[in-house]
Amino acid sequence: MKKALQLASVASMIDQFNIPNIKLMISMGYQVDVVADYTNPGNISKERAKELIKKLKNLGANPIDIPIPRSMNPLKISKAYSMVKKLVVSEHYDIIHCHSPIGGVIARIAAKSERKNGTKVIYTAHGFHFYSGAPLKNWLLFYPIEKMLSRYTDILITINKEDYKRAKQKFNADRIIYLPGIGIDTKKFCKNDNGKKIRDELGLKKSDIVLLSVGELNDNKNHETVIKALSKLETIPQYVIVGRGDKKDYLQKLINDLKLDKYVKLVGFREDVIEFYKAADIFVFPSFREGLSVALMEAMASGLPVLCGKIRGNTDLIDCNGGVFFNPYKEESVKNAIKEILNMDLFRLKKHNLEKIRKFDIKIVENSMYKIYKFLEN
Repeated sequence: MKKALQLASVASMIDQFNIPNIKLMISMGYQVDVVADYTNPGNISKERAKELIKKLKNLGANPIDIPIPRSMNPLKISKAYSMVKKLVVSEHYDIIHCHSPIGGVIARIAAKSERKNGTKVIYTAHGFHFYSGAPLKNWLLFYPIEKMLSRYTDILITINKEDYKRAKQKFNADRIIYLPGIGIDTKKFCKNDNGKKIRDELGLKKSDIVLLSVGELNDNKNHETVIKALSKLETIPQYVIVGRGDKKDYLQKLINDLKLDKYVKLVGFREDVIEFYKAADIFVFPSFREGLSVALMEAMASGLPVLCGKIRGNTDLIDCNGGVFFNPYKEESVKNAIKEILNMDLFRLKKHNLEKIRKFDIKIVENSMYKIYKFLEN
């Protein structure tokens, strides 16, 4: 039996990004272990993490709970490394496919000796922490680590063009490949009603213009800037934010202080996020940093015009025919972008995004991943 390991820092990354790869490996005859922190699962609930474990077992995969941290905590990293190293040495995997910055570091160092015995290592960079405009500390810390570890990487996969270009020029992986993200089931998100279910739940009228954001409530997702920009508009549209995170209380206080409680709604984590895409008119994506956002791809596949920051990854997906860019650091830029898109032909933007997202379809990505796994078998 061929053996493979899929590894990420937290269970939410497995849940949101890696199930297609796990299914693919199983279909190719691999026994697949799936390592992540299921106890502290990231931006999904512990209940959903338990359901994920059941789902993986039903698929025939073997979930293994290892507390891989998301932050640079030396003690936690050392503990996780010891556990991953022991697993890698005992199981003699044919392929190790790792994800997330710290997970990628731990897995590649742990697999260093096993590569001499034939183990192949793939690292998918879901957006390097160093990028054009990134803080200097990111470059000083993450860039040299990623460059060094590229030597112990058989295939480095990048999911946006900026990362691909930089990796091709500077890194030393055996092969560097660009893939258009993790792929998206474009048929699944096709908008087929007016979102009446969610609008009724939230007390929104059919005539209301609804802006939607989907993402964790943290500093990087930057919902704060959109909320502040809305407070400066004469006519304020409805704004719905789907997601959970440690900034919930702060954002709710900001909403209350700006007297926007009639317009801005924090609805938390939702299993039925597709219904929110159906209910929205415009998708707002104010992140400071992204690799290639699944939420943004889902919005495009749902036929939504887009307001987003002009940053790496977003520019791979959106152009002026599908939405409006803004500077995510400036409230005035966000305010002006909202005013601009509300005066545009939204149907034209919708049509363009539906057409463009086809090249990011899951079938295209799965076919490419199949070829990558087969290549490593030869």
